[in-house]
Amino acid sequence: MSRLDKFLWSVRIYKTRSDAADACRSGKVKIMNVEAKPSREIKVGEEFEVRKVNVNYKYRVVALTENRLPAKLVPEFIHDLTPEEELAKLNVPKESLFISRDKGSGRPTKKERRLLDDLLDF
Repeated sequence: MSRLDKFLWSVRIYKTRSDAADACRSGKVKIMNVEAKPSREIKVGEEFEVRKVNVNYKYRVVALTENRLPAKLVPEFIHDLTPEEELAKLNVPKESLFISRDKGSGRPTKKERRLLDDLLDF
């Protein structure tokens, strides 16, 4: 058995173990549709979901490891079960983020930036 945060880091889902732990604490990692704590023990055969950038990735644990793996070996430890509909969300063009400005008008003022942020919901 292995800690969830360590496993997520070792199979390269998160860049650091603290990122994995933060994701668990903020409810972005679920095992059997239940939010999982970073210290939860994970077992072979369990399926888990990870929410990153508005996409719900789904994986199944094939084998356990506590050491960070080379990217080529990751498929030996987890199977990606993410539906195609979720992966298609990554390719959606971001048309709403383009805002035209008149040439030579310079950088937006603080007030204009606030209006843009409200428009884009940042």
